[in-house]
Amino acid sequence: MSARKKVLAIVLAGGEGKRLMPLTADRAKPAVPFAGIYRLIDYALSNVVNSGYLQVVVLTQYKSHSLDRHVTQTWRMSTMLGNYVAPVPAQQRVGKHWYLGSGDAIYQSLNLIKDEKPDIVVVVGADHVYRMDFSQMVAQHVESGAAATVAAIRQPIEMADQFGVIDVVPDSPGRIREFLEKPKDPVGLPDSPGEVLASMGNYVFDADALVEAVTRDATTDGSKHDMGGDIVPAFVRRDLAGVYDFKDNDVAGSTDRDRGYWRDVGTLASYYAAHMDVVSPLPVFNLYNFDWPIYTSYGPQPPAKVGAGGGSPATVDDAVLAPGVVVSGSTVLRSVLSPAVFVAPGATVDGAVLMNGVRVGAGAVVRNAILDKNVVVPDGARIGVDHEEDRARGFLVEDGLTVLGKDQPFPA
Repeated sequence: MSARKKVLAIVLAGGEGKRLMPLTADRAKPAVPFAGIYRLIDYALSNVVNSGYLQVVVLTQYKSHSLDRHVTQTWRMSTMLGNYVAPVPAQQRVGKHWYLGSGDAIYQSLNLIKDEKPDIVVVVGADHVYRMDFSQMVAQHVESGAAATVAAIRQPIEMADQFGVIDVVPDSPGRIREFLEKPKDPVGLPDSPGEVLASMGNYVFDADALVEAVTRDATTDGSKHDMGGDIVPAFVRRDLAGVYDFKDNDVAGSTDRDRGYWRDVGTLASYYAAHMDVVSPLPVFNLYNFDWPIYTSYGPQPPAKVGAGGGSPATVDDAVLAPGVVVSGSTVLRSVLSPAVFVAPGATVDGAVLMNGVRVGAGAVVRNAILDKNVVVPDGARIGVDHEEDRARGFLVEDGLTVLGKDQPFPA
């Protein structure tokens, strides 16, 4: 039944990402690089197109140039078949203001829904790392008869105050009884009292119900015009909202170890931790699932090269090396190196995330650090070794990490 439904996918990619500063000083959060060759938005878009949904709009707002460029250059569909991935900036179609929230973003973009005339609208965020087959969620949504369905992932009950939590009807766990924002005393699930369902920020709507909901919300006093805070609770109050348990999602090629992986990389600490998941000896998130690929484009880079330099062999272990990387007579451990990174002889990179074009000088040490694009580490310099030394140089030190922004100079 769901296969006969016409589906439009909307990717919410306007996030400012303040908690990821300085990585978001010059780019929107969904454009932040991840795992060497990808941008965060590639995960959302790959999930959507792998699910079979090939009419996709990407709503952008803050510092969107690099995001728009990446989507336009990378995500090209067959126009012969009417398929597209189209970035759509905030257009002020309904007033002289930018998006006031994720719900308002859809309200201001209702022309996209009216032009496409879908039966179902899939709405997903653009700043999480995960794999998900949305067609299975759509199938449950259609079968349930709900007007709105929220994707949710199980989390320990003691972590409930970190999430928007879905309280289900005890004798009908597919229906939402209440939507709770960071509750202090939640009730556990009927089949697992030690767990709660946390919203993933992914939704499926009947198109006409979504149009009606965001239109009504636009004139509601006191609304923050947010999908999770206002739009979905309105469906819940009318008993029209269902929940989709992420544990039921079976992605092609997934393993017992990485099935159900989902990370909100909204802070520097979580962003770094997700990279360490990628480089672990048996990765918690498997980049090498060729049955459900993550699509991207990284340009005309040569293969990565690891070799002796300066009379010393190179040592690389538990590391992800993107195309164009050169590791010359140096040591790279537990790290992710993006395209065109160069590590000179005698240098040590340990527990680091190095983005495009970073150069690490001879004998330098980079440890527990995130270096954004084009940072140059001088010969013999140290980053992440002495946090007081890092602070004195003007570097950001947070949660045990030293972070340098794009093109940030290394003081003499």
